[in-house]
Amino acid sequence: MESWRMVWREGFVPMLSTASLRALLEALRSDDGRLTQGSTTTPPPLMCVQDWPVEGACAVGFCGWQGEGLETVGEVEEFFAQACYEADKRLGEPAACRWFLNWFDDTPRDEMRALLAEEIEHNLRERLALPEETLASIQESSAA
Repeated sequence: MESWRMVWREGFVPMLSTASLRALLEALRSDDGRLTQGSTTTPPPLMCVQDWPVEGACAVGFCGWQGEGLETVGEVEEFFAQACYEADKRLGEPAACRWFLNWFDDTPRDEMRALLAEEIEHNLRERLALPEETLASIQESSAA
């Protein structure tokens, strides 16, 4: 299994809610411009903009923003930092989260979107213990 996928599955997914995974999946499928590569948030997480509303975020930040209803740069940055800390702790390796984060940032967007969407579909099937056809049906009805 690729390093990014193992870190995603074993490090990040256990702490992400089903709502967060669904929000990220929808963003990947629709190529939502608010899902950004190369930065945690837009605007960047600087002290002077901590109270500003988020306009875009990486995959992990997007989960907190769109899946958990966080609104400000500071809230999403805190969510991101906690998620990375938890992932590293789960995996027993300092900075283990980098394997996923670097893959997310450095993979061409279309390839990243396809692979991560496929992975999240797998995560949701596993979490919800649903057959693939049922998950597809749920996702189609929520998109309507």
